[in-house]
Amino acid sequence: MIDYDKVLSEKIKKMKPSGIRKFFDIAGSMEGVISLGVGEPDFSTPWVIRKSAIQVLERKHIIYGPNKGLEPLRNAVSNRIKKKHGVEYDPENEIIVTVGGSEGIDLAIRGIVDPGDEVLVVEPCFVCYAPLVELVGGVAVPVPTRIENNFKLTLDDFKDKVTDRTKMIIMPFPNNPTGAVMTREDLKPIAEFLRDTDIIVLSDEIYSELTYGRKHFSIIELDGMRERTIYVNGFSKAYAMTGWRLGYVTAPEPIISQIAKIHQYGIMCSPYISQNAAVEALNSCDDEIVKMRDEYDARRRYLVNEFNRISLTCFNPEGAFYVFPCIKSTGLTSEEFCERLLYEEKVAVVPGSAFGDSGEGYIRISYAYSLKHLMEAMRRIENFLTKLKGENHES
Repeated sequence: MIDYDKVLSEKIKKMKPSGIRKFFDIAGSMEGVISLGVGEPDFSTPWVIRKSAIQVLERKHIIYGPNKGLEPLRNAVSNRIKKKHGVEYDPENEIIVTVGGSEGIDLAIRGIVDPGDEVLVVEPCFVCYAPLVELVGGVAVPVPTRIENNFKLTLDDFKDKVTDRTKMIIMPFPNNPTGAVMTREDLKPIAEFLRDTDIIVLSDEIYSELTYGRKHFSIIELDGMRERTIYVNGFSKAYAMTGWRLGYVTAPEPIISQIAKIHQYGIMCSPYISQNAAVEALNSCDDEIVKMRDEYDARRRYLVNEFNRISLTCFNPEGAFYVFPCIKSTGLTSEEFCERLLYEEKVAVVPGSAFGDSGEGYIRISYAYSLKHLMEAMRRIENFLTKLKGENHES
């Protein structure tokens, strides 16, 4: 009989499963649950994008593509970044198309980090960063952000954590789970500090199209930062294309030429149909983004007002599609709150602790769901809080 405990990688055995998926999976096995846990847009992929994919299927020319991605798509990405940020990337040597933004993050980390290297991980943040760093033998160094600073990263948050082993800093803005954004003024002191180092910035900007009240600003726009930044973006969130699994990485040629080797051996190429459809997305779907963003904005304002009304203080997010209310007043941990809410009121949300220790005391709720769902969820959450108050009063 084989002993799987001896066979399996020690790193994998020690790795915790995703805190997001845990509650999503439980919710999937229960009847009548309102699940607000996963960042999955409830909009259909715009018709012009689907139509483009259908035309590829009808031509029956579905093949492997170039390792770095189709040339028309790389050109469209280059044009998009130049238009949005005023920064130019050579489509041939400085752009690679990936299987979602997630593969882009993985490529960036594996291409830069050696065993023992330290990576500053700005938290709260998406769940994949630290595990991917640890998989390559790196050391993930958490950099907590604070509600007092609107969950923005400040130089004081991380400068004392920099050592001679620091190789990379991961900056996830607009932020999942907090919805925090960074402005030009916020990024200037950070860029000034980093320009005197060899630290690479991994800038995960997957929510860059979803900002409210202000235009997204990228760190690559600041002097000297293009050459030291790996920029990751994709199509899942802005274009409601999660299942199409398509993203991209831009970086200086010396970086792209090396991470392209990892992509060649691990993936070969991104889906041919998805790539063709993504060209259409970049070239003709700006109006669709605006429509979706306006709807998200209405949901955002509704949830923030509702949470504050029921006395769960809620930071007002300026990007992405999540709210991050504070539940410390309940006396429950994030995990306890989410478990009880799921089993007692059948509402699935994600504990803030899933996004790093600094997320403890908060919960993440996605508003990539209809207003009808959100209103019913808030009714159930208010019922849950009323019951908690009754319990606390009795004790």
